[in-house]
Amino acid sequence: MLALQPLAQAVVAALLVLQAAASERFTAAVYEHAVILPPAAIQPPSAEDALALMDKNMDVLERAIQEAARQGAHIIVTPEDGIYGWRFTRENIYPYLEDIPDPEVNWIPCTDPKRFAPAPVLERLSCMARNNSIYVAANVGDKKLCNSSDPGCPSDGRYQYNTDVVFDSEGKLVARYHKYNLFMLETIPFNIPKEPEAVTFETPFGKFGIFTCFDILFHDPAVVLVNELQVDTVLFPTAWMNVLPFLTAVEFHSAWAMGMGVNLLSANTHNISMEMTGSGIYAPDGARTYYYNMKTEDGHLLVTELSSHPRLSPAYPSAINWSSYASSVKRFSANDHDFSGLIFHDMFTFTELTKSEGNFTVCQKDLCCHLSYKMAGTQEDEVYVLGAFDGLHVVEGQYYLQICTLLKCKSTEQKSCGEPVETAQTKFDMFSLSGTFGTNYVFPEVLYSGVQLAPGEFEVLSDGRLISKIAPTKPVVTVTLFGRWYEKD
Repeated sequence: MLALQPLAQAVVAALLVLQAAASERFTAAVYEHAVILPPAAIQPPSAEDALALMDKNMDVLERAIQEAARQGAHIIVTPEDGIYGWRFTRENIYPYLEDIPDPEVNWIPCTDPKRFAPAPVLERLSCMARNNSIYVAANVGDKKLCNSSDPGCPSDGRYQYNTDVVFDSEGKLVARYHKYNLFMLETIPFNIPKEPEAVTFETPFGKFGIFTCFDILFHDPAVVLVNELQVDTVLFPTAWMNVLPFLTAVEFHSAWAMGMGVNLLSANTHNISMEMTGSGIYAPDGARTYYYNMKTEDGHLLVTELSSHPRLSPAYPSAINWSSYASSVKRFSANDHDFSGLIFHDMFTFTELTKSEGNFTVCQKDLCCHLSYKMAGTQEDEVYVLGAFDGLHVVEGQYYLQICTLLKCKSTEQKSCGEPVETAQTKFDMFSLSGTFGTNYVFPEVLYSGVQLAPGEFEVLSDGRLISKIAPTKPVVTVTLFGRWYEKD
């Protein structure tokens, strides 16, 4: 026995090394779900009918969770509205809600379902996580009773929240997040929390944060989680309606992960009639895997590996001074033919790229955008512009933007520039885009024809230039630096 002791010690040591190495990587999954929607109804459904609808959706989610676990995933994210749908009145959504306790209560609903008020949805999600040994993130509805002593208490005596929950691989509730930035009609069924929540939780494979959909465009909680609380990975349930040219789900979410230097697990709902599609698993250096499909009604599972602690990676991007290069150069052109055009209700200043290669500058207010480019070949029926926007966006929310963009116009008429475009024929041998940004929060986007990303084909230099690393392999729809100036909101 004594002779075997050194061997046993060596085996233990080797296992510890392997365990430590394994914790530096983890396998992530997201599921894009074609949600089964409730029937239109004037009156609220019974609790039984509401649960029956949610069970149908959870049947689908459970199969996706089982498959993700079979493929070795440690964690899976499912979409916003993935269990009961959307477009409810305040009264009609109430039967779908459960009272979700604070995770500090240390609760496994799967093994102790009667500890609190009946919560069959939480119980089933907990069992999905426990039975498959996988972390599960899902979007549900929370209800909290209140009374007249609370000046904010709604007239019906309860708060209702759009809520994310996370269960660990034992089925324990480890996170609960109430969505803070509600999107337009969401304010009908749901309340806004009194204060934004910054929700994090620790795992053997990194520190995680979570928020929902529209939250990604605002400082609280998105920037707080990444910059102040230093999470490694963000879980992002969403019901994202694609808006070209800058706000398609895969394009913007990939850019946000790069701009913030964090992993992002983005799970979208799938409903092509509402232009909802686009899920992905994104790292600071680009998309690891993504899905965009406006042709079929099917859901889709994505599984891939990520670094558990991306900031510790030798490949982690260096700090970027987004205005360094652009502030040091003079204007590239006289801009005698600038014109205006709308993109998603924002008035941009454009200048047309009149040659197959060249250097151009366009300015609006304090933002000047510089572009150097060379097209592989010009197309007579395709027009490209360089555009700048520096101002407050005020349509579905109020937030301050600074945007520099190389953009394909919908037609050869200038008035079409800024209208949604999905396809192009023109390839570029090179491009270099920069701007005199007043913000450090800038998200680099490159979108190819057919709403395709360009992972590995571009990079951002430390002086703020977005450049092509190689000649782009597909025709270009847009190259964009999308800046968010949170301090000016």
